[in-house]
Amino acid sequence: MTITIRIPLALRAYARGASEITAAASTVRSALAELERDHPLVYRGVCDETGAVRRHVNVFVNADHVRDLSGLDTALAPGDVLTIMPAVSGG
Repeated sequence: MTITIRIPLALRAYARGASEITAAASTVRSALAELERDHPLVYRGVCDETGAVRRHVNVFVNADHVRDLSGLDTALAPGDVLTIMPAVSGG
């Protein structure tokens, strides 16, 4: 099953400039594992050393934040879009 992972601008240099990559994954966790295998520097920008999504990074499946679903165990369907979005702050 193929899904699309959207890479934020800040991490694209670590994905050979790609704004999107495809993955064969059935859960968010397996998508991130594939990201770690194929694009380890992108993965390090998304997840910490324990495998948890970093505090300042948001992950969405289609339009839903994974924390509102089943977290990293959220099931993915063919054609789903996993969006990685760094938090924005300022004042």
